[in-house]
Amino acid sequence: MAIRVDPEGNETRALFELARLDGHQVLEVGCGDGRLTWRYASHAAHVTAIDPHEDSVIRAKASVPEDVRSRVEIMLADFEDFAASRGASTFDTVILSWSLC
Repeated sequence: MAIRVDPEGNETRALFELARLDGHQVLEVGCGDGRLTWRYASHAAHVTAIDPHEDSVIRAKASVPEDVRSRVEIMLADFEDFAASRGASTFDTVILSWSLC
């Protein structure tokens, strides 16, 4: 039996209440397997999703829904290395969901 995380959509609802994503360049720090990423990616102009765990990135890349594939970039990176390699990159919104737990 599959376990459904947040079947009521509370995480997504809270995200849309707290952050404006429409047309934004979004950085998601700690994307994990992408389960939250896929819920909001269709609203963003582009999503750069990073995670320091290779197994999570592999699962995320394997499960990108077709309708958001062109606007989502998933990378194996921790935030410190990502920030150092990007220099003055600009994002409109940064999401850190569960990455501090």
